[in-house]
Amino acid sequence: MSVKLNALTLVIILALSAVLIIIAYDVNSRQVDTYYKEMTAHDARTVASFLDGDWIDGFVDTIQSEEYQKLRAKAVEAKDEEMIRQYLIQNGWYEGFETVRDILGQYRDRLGVAYVYTVTLEGDDSFTIIDPDENLFYIGTFVPLPPEFHDLKKGQAIEPTVSVTDYGWLCSAYDIIQTSKGGYAALVGVDIDMTEVMNEREAFLKRMIISSGGLLVISILASFLLMHKVVIDPLKMLSDATRGFTEHDHGFKKEDIISLPITANDEIGDLYQVIRTMQGKIVEYLDNLTSVTAEKERIGAELSIATQIQADMLPRIFPPFPSRHDFDIYATMTPAKEVGGDFYDFFLIDDDHLGLVMADVSGKGVPAALFMVIAKTLIKNRTMMGTGPAEVLRHVNEQLCEGNEAELFVTVWLAIVELSTGKGLAANAGHEHPVIRHADGQFELVVYRHSPAVAVMEGMRFKEHSFELKPGDSLFVYTDGVTESTNADNELFGTDRLLEALNRNPDASPAELLTQVKAAIDSFVSEAPQFDDITMMCVQYNGAEVKT
Repeated sequence: MSVKLNALTLVIILALSAVLIIIAYDVNSRQVDTYYKEMTAHDARTVASFLDGDWIDGFVDTIQSEEYQKLRAKAVEAKDEEMIRQYLIQNGWYEGFETVRDILGQYRDRLGVAYVYTVTLEGDDSFTIIDPDENLFYIGTFVPLPPEFHDLKKGQAIEPTVSVTDYGWLCSAYDIIQTSKGGYAALVGVDIDMTEVMNEREAFLKRMIISSGGLLVISILASFLLMHKVVIDPLKMLSDATRGFTEHDHGFKKEDIISLPITANDEIGDLYQVIRTMQGKIVEYLDNLTSVTAEKERIGAELSIATQIQADMLPRIFPPFPSRHDFDIYATMTPAKEVGGDFYDFFLIDDDHLGLVMADVSGKGVPAALFMVIAKTLIKNRTMMGTGPAEVLRHVNEQLCEGNEAELFVTVWLAIVELSTGKGLAANAGHEHPVIRHADGQFELVVYRHSPAVAVMEGMRFKEHSFELKPGDSLFVYTDGVTESTNADNELFGTDRLLEALNRNPDASPAELLTQVKAAIDSFVSEAPQFDDITMMCVQYNGAEVKT
């Protein structure tokens, strides 16, 4: 902790020092540059005001002429400066040239600047007019402009700049030389040598760095001592005491709660009090842990018994009617929790009628399981009285609506099959569509309009639907836990995958069909958790003629 905090402090101080140095250096540089730019611009304006713009305008036209440029090229090639001087004398420009050059030289010396000269802009080139520091060959030369000046147009003034050039650091300013009519003749340029200024700026930066380094060392030492006294030492003491509390190999007691001489009214003091409070709660919690664990084990045992009781309530012995060969039936229920809300049932109402039930109670866990027990009992008892599916559901609905404070409901598919003929009646109270397969065919959904779920509202009436099974036909019913099984990508298993699983081997026995459907669900869901009960039942009708 000490190393980390001191390293963090060092980084913060270094960052602040760097920022302050940069700001100070930048402010100083801006102020100095502004001063020299204003002074250079003032000098350029002063020089421009004393130059004859009309004369310079005419002189520029002369030295830009094709005649002069050819003569200059010959003079440069012959290294004969006298050829240019004679040309200027013959054309009446030499006396004025000397006058302007003297004026520029005098101002250069009087103002104490490095260079004073006249130029004009021609496209991307600078066209030299008069420079007192250059020979006659320099008159009328084209020099490429730096890229930052390419957007400038002839006749525009150039803002003062500070830059490093082949001649060193210079502050340069340009002002317009105007004709007597206010037109543009050329530019006068003034350069101030900034070498000493830049050297002083570098020295200023070094002094700032050295001063900041000294302050940095002092700050680090002070911060180190203060941090140890205020933060590190109390935290270490608190850490050691807390570690000692956690390393007990016996039950915690109130006497084990830490007690330290920490009285600071700050975050560390607050942390100390919070740790003491937390340790007190740990001691209290551990005192209750034994009884809570015993209670949890008791509840777990009771849930295990409840699971077994619920499983025993559903038909689990197959074949259920070994002496009957006119049908084959198989069913499974896989609860999402210890106990579930799904249930199935099948029973012989008499020797020629088979009752089939597939249902799903809203909700999960113990409440749904208790509601399931009541609903299953009511449905079977009423069906055994010989009434039709619609009347059975109407009666059960009225019974379940009484005192249904939890507002649970149950979706039910109830069918009664006449085994001698294969004819049946079914009522669907908000349940999944059944799936049927006719002999030598494929499994298909039987879709029709549902009635509302049971226990939703009193006074409900339920519709019946007739169907007929031929020898070799199979009927498959299920709960929504089958079609709504979800994989890791939040995709539903759905009815299409259900039909695909059933039709992989449609001639299989009911037990084999349920096994292959469950395998398809497990493969689809993979490692994703099961959120709903998965219940399935399949009946294969063999026909009355095969009974023995």
